[in-house]
Parts: sequence; C-alpha cells; structure tokens
Amino acid sequence: MVKHALTVTRAEDFAAWYQSVIQQADLAEESGVRGCMIIRPWGYGIWERMQRLLDERIKAAGHENCYFPLFIPLSYFEKEAEHVNGFAKEMAVVTHHRLIADGKGGLVPDPDAKLEEPLVVRPTSETVIGTAFSRWVRSWRDLPILVNQWANVVRWEMRTRMFLRTTEFLWQEGHTAHATADEAREETRNMLEVYRRFAQDVAAMPVVAGEKPENERFPGAVETWSIEAMMQDGKALQAGTSHFLGTNFARVQNISFQNAHGEVELANTTSWGMSTRMLGGMIMTHGDDDGLRVPPMLAPWQVVIVPVLRGTPGDDAVLAYCADLHGKIAEGYAFGERIRVLLDRKHAKAAAKRWGWVKKGVPLILEIGGRELDNGTVSFIRRDRPFKGGGEFDTAITSAPDFVNEAPRLLEVLQHNLFAEAQRRMQADIVRDVVDMAGIEAFFAEDGRRPGWLEVPWSRPTGEALGKVVARLKALKLTIRNVPLGASPAEGKCVFTGDPAVESVLLARAY
Repeated sequence: MVKHALTVTRAEDFAAWYQSVIQQADLAEESGVRGCMIIRPWGYGIWERMQRLLDERIKAAGHENCYFPLFIPLSYFEKEAEHVNGFAKEMAVVTHHRLIADGKGGLVPDPDAKLEEPLVVRPTSETVIGTAFSRWVRSWRDLPILVNQWANVVRWEMRTRMFLRTTEFLWQEGHTAHATADEAREETRNMLEVYRRFAQDVAAMPVVAGEKPENERFPGAVETWSIEAMMQDGKALQAGTSHFLGTNFARVQNISFQNAHGEVELANTTSWGMSTRMLGGMIMTHGDDDGLRVPPMLAPWQVVIVPVLRGTPGDDAVLAYCADLHGKIAEGYAFGERIRVLLDRKHAKAAAKRWGWVKKGVPLILEIGGRELDNGTVSFIRRDRPFKGGGEFDTAITSAPDFVNEAPRLLEVLQHNLFAEAQRRMQADIVRDVVDMAGIEAFFAEDGRRPGWLEVPWSRPTGEALGKVVARLKALKLTIRNVPLGASPAEGKCVFTGDPAVESVLLARAY
C-alpha cells in the first residue's frame, strides 16, 4: 500500500477528497457565515495570478477596467422582468441603514431607519451598468463601450461548496455596448475564445466551448456560450460564460443612440464572466491523492527550496548554498516572467515543510542538505510525478548549475504535462455512440461506475418539447452542457424527439 499525504483518496470519496485538498493546501476555510469563505494567502495567491493573467488578456482585447457599486436599487431589477426572475430567489436585500439596542443585550434594525427603496446586494451588474450606459451613449460615435470590473457578488445559494458554489464569490464581469448585433455577437464569441485559451493555456484545463441550449441561457440573453471542463469524477463544470443580450436590456434601460443617418436605434449589449469557480475547477482537474497540483503559470511560488538542517555548525553553509541557489534560479525566466522562487526559512522539520509544499502543489520542490552541499547538487521533486511507492517521491538529483539552467524548461514541461494528462482523460471519457434514451440511461446507471460525458445528436427542440427533454434529463440528474463548437455534423435522429438531428449536444452530470 502506498501511503499518501491525504487521508481520503479520490476513488474513495471524491467530495471528501476535494474538501481535504482545500484544507490541507491552506486554500480556504469557513468564515462563520454559511456559504462565505476566508480565502487564505496560498489560495488568494493563485486567484491573484488568475486575475493578473486574465486581466492582461481582457485589456489586450480592448477593454478598460472600472467599478460599479455593490448596492443596486431594487427598481433597476424590476424594469427587467425576465432577468429579475432568474435571480429573485438568490438576492440578498438591504432594507435598513441603522441598528439599535433591543433592551435585551442585542441589536435590531431601527424602524426609523428603513430605506425608502430596498437595495439589492449585487448578484450581477447588467442593470446598474446598463443604466450608466444609457447616460454615456448618445451617438454612434460613443460606441462601442467595452468595460470590465473585478468585484465580489452575492447569490444566496441553498447548497454551497467552497469555490464551486458560494454565497459570496469573486469574479470579473465584462459589459459592452455595440451599434449592431453582428458586432455584439462577434464580441461574445471573441470573449468566449479568451476564456477558452485562458483555461487551456494558463490553467492547463481542457474545455469544450459551445452554445448553451435555450433553457440554460442567462436570464434575458439571446444567446449564452460557455466553456465546460471535465472534473476527475467525470462531472462537468461550467468554467466561464459569454452572453449576447441583443437589445433586450437596452430596450428596458433606454440604451439608445443616433446612428450615422440621424435615426435612433437601440444598442446591442453583451456580458461575460469568470469567477473563483475556476480555482475549484483547477483543484478537481489536477489534484491527486497527495493534495493540490498547481500549473506553473498559476503557482504563487514555482520553486521552493527546503533546507535540511541538523542543528549543527554546518547549517550555516547549507543556508548559504540555498541562498546562492535561490538568487540564481530567480534570475531565470519562464512563460515570459521571472521565476518565482522561495527559500523556506521557517523553523520546522524539513520533512514537514516538504510535505506542506507537496500538498500545496508547488511545481518544483528542492531539498538541500549537507550531501547536496558537498556534491554541488540539487535534489528535487516534480509535482507532476506521483509516488514511486514505499512512501517516497521520485526524487531527481542533478548538478546545481544544470538545475538552474533547466528550471525554465522544467516548468514549461510541467505545465504541458498537466494539460496533456487532463486532455487525455477528457477525450477518453466523451462517448459518442449512444443513439437513444435507453443508451443514455444505461450510460449513467447508478452502478458505481464513474461516467464521463455523452455527445448525442439532437434536433434543437424549443418550448414545450424542450421542457419535456429537460424533465427527462432531470430525472437522471443530467443537464445539457452545450453544443460544441467545431463538432462534426450531426447524423441520424435526435435521441430525445426522434426528429432529424441538426447538431450534437453534450450531456453530463455537473457541479
């Protein structure tokens, strides 16, 4: 039996394993408010990397950052019936602006401090940003407007899970306004591609990009597009969305402009977002039974040096050797940035520190002691490689100069390997030969087998016909994820209606 760093494995209990990774890697912890979490420095450091690298891509696509208020007047939502219905059950509402003592040692809202209009704690910002757009846009010359904000939002979730579904979460939300529907559709697809490339190139997370069916659209949207990632338990995770809103919001919020011919038109708008859910997806895509594995592009520290100290006079020489190594590694570049390297000087046993960094998922972990000092070498663990058995990692030994020279390439290899491993798993677990409901039911039968996804032909039913499909899938705990971009033309009959198929859809159980 191979002993692992975590007490529960993915095969034994995937949900418990996920929570164990978060705890053991010091990513986050409960806050005392249901569904709200404290993101600890290592977890927030990964989120900061995500922020920085995604923000660069958003700005490169022509967008500017801004900020809108946390509190939104309820009347803004009431203008857009379809939109507010989609979020009504999740809205947190502020009704008073002051507390007073209740005479029993507690506090209660002051009846005299009731707000004239309730304020909704931001669940998303289409309404407040659309209202601003209506003031900013007068002429076709004011378009397009391309803005983004990094913020927190609140949605009062009934069932919560850290990073994946929380009452409060962090995200970015982009909002744009355009003169034509074609321009807005192009923006929607362009941002979907930004998300797809970010997920795959940065988070090393393979995804399928495609359009959501009618029942899965964002409230008020004409089209919703998503990137879907496969977790190691075979479930799907919606990792980012991009919405073409048409003129639906513009009509309600009066986002109108005078075109070049002097005629008044409604603007076409879009919105798109990616959240801390991506961090949860990274855990479930790359983690192993020893903890987290962080893709090098996202790791706050890409290389950690652990000195092996004996409490003897020789320790000073070991530390000096480590400090010299630290300086030389830090001069290298990987992915166009200086390598992020830490010399761990904490007062703890080397083995405990090593296992701590293993569980945090640092890509390269160095252990330097008297033997390495005497031989001018480096002993290191690659976090893309598992145990070799007997409770030991496959530790490599090389000369210090060779490691310094090879560190940039090693980090790039690790990034590639994590993506390739997840890509192989996803490709192997998308099945395309199921042609009827009996096959769907058999594939997702509750027999303890880990299912993946199905890609099946369908006829794009709408209205009542779609409702019947959704009900049948709900009974199997399934959802339609999206219609994959670039999929082969559908053949045969729709597995749900028997009508001629027009495209393929992905079916999966999902988070």
